[in-house]
Amino acid sequence: MFDCMEALGLGPRQLYDVTSHGACMLRKASPFFAGLDTFAWTSSASVQSVETQSTSSEEMVPSSPSPPPPPRVYKPCFVCQDKSSGYHYGVSSCEGCKGFFRRSIQKNMVYTCHRDKNCQINKVTRNRCQYCRLQKCFEVGMSKEAVRNDRNKKKKDVKEEVVLPESYELSGELEELVNKVSKAHQETFPSLGQLGKYTTNSSSDHRVQLDLGLWDKFSELSTKCIIKIVEFAKRLPGFTSLTIADQITLLKSACLDILMLRICTRYTPEQDTMTFSDGLTLNRTQMHNAGFGPLTDLVFAFAGQLLPLEMDDTETGLLSAICLICGDRMDLEEPEKVDKLQEPLLEALKIYARRRRPNKPHMFPRMLMKITDLRGISTKGAERAVTLKTEIPGPMPPLIREMLENPEAFEDQTESNDTARNKHISLSKKKKTNAKENVTEQNQIEFAYILFLWLLLLNIVSCLTFFFNL
Repeated sequence: MFDCMEALGLGPRQLYDVTSHGACMLRKASPFFAGLDTFAWTSSASVQSVETQSTSSEEMVPSSPSPPPPPRVYKPCFVCQDKSSGYHYGVSSCEGCKGFFRRSIQKNMVYTCHRDKNCQINKVTRNRCQYCRLQKCFEVGMSKEAVRNDRNKKKKDVKEEVVLPESYELSGELEELVNKVSKAHQETFPSLGQLGKYTTNSSSDHRVQLDLGLWDKFSELSTKCIIKIVEFAKRLPGFTSLTIADQITLLKSACLDILMLRICTRYTPEQDTMTFSDGLTLNRTQMHNAGFGPLTDLVFAFAGQLLPLEMDDTETGLLSAICLICGDRMDLEEPEKVDKLQEPLLEALKIYARRRRPNKPHMFPRMLMKITDLRGISTKGAERAVTLKTEIPGPMPPLIREMLENPEAFEDQTESNDTARNKHISLSKKKKTNAKENVTEQNQIEFAYILFLWLLLLNIVSCLTFFFNL
């Protein structure tokens, strides 16, 4: 079996070093004495095995690493043309449109378009009209079934995910913006705790078409509130840098939105009442009789939906500013500039809301969704104002009437108003022209009269000279 073997006798605890080339040490208990016999042996098979391994090791030369595959490039998002993150629900889409479509289907959301249901959807305008965005998702081929199947798959294979806490800190510029907006809001809209509440018993127990006493009080307070909203707008950074026409357009378009948002933040659910800026507190019936009419329950429902958001004054101010400075309003001269002013407001509200509620990341999108609800209420409010004109004995207060001339809600009415305004301007110009003509004519008459007197005086002098010469 062995090519060679050499037995060496060893004494107790005595060790021999065998260093012959290719030899191994083999210790074995001796049956004849208590020591150990050490056998030095070499095996041709072992040597052959070692040589084979050495040869094979030399032959294994590491090859150069293959280049990594190029990253996959997807087509732009079919919905908004933003950068795509892959194929979701059947089409190439970005993360934003993927999440929007999934939430809309899972929650059975019903959206409303406040225009002609043909809004342009791109990465800048995609958040402005949820109705048209969802329709665009369907048009490009997103599948409802894919959302349902994805949801069922997640239910079957639930894996615990480790969510890393995100750090939300406002930059210096955003911190300054938040402080300015918050200060502007608080100085133009006192909080509920700062008001001394008082009530009235006028028509508090039953609904009537219109309580003229309550209407007079409500219209007076609304006029004051509109003035405060204009003051709030002028304090917003960058607002006064817009053209005068754009400032007026934004105020007229968003005034009713902000008015509704402000009154709804002063809702007291325990008494089902709302409090105005002077402390006047009205219940649901009195609000109906003050002029809200069929709009009352819709406004109170919206106020109830605001309660879970638990917005503070800063968030209410930022949301009001976002409502106001919005580039999708009609007839803007510089919509891109308005959009640019709105971007830091959106970022500030997102970071502030996340910092205030670290465990509720969904609060920011829920706040933005309230803007859509506000626009719906404002549209119905403008419609209510039209019917209200037939119920009140006198004219609508001028400032309220001016603010309710909303071009988005009443295009035809605005056109007629513009026509009337143009006629008025033309008439004014005509009157001015006539006045100038009258002034010119009067001057000519005066000049002729003076000339006549001068000629008369010359004649008298000539006559006297002739008389004295005689």
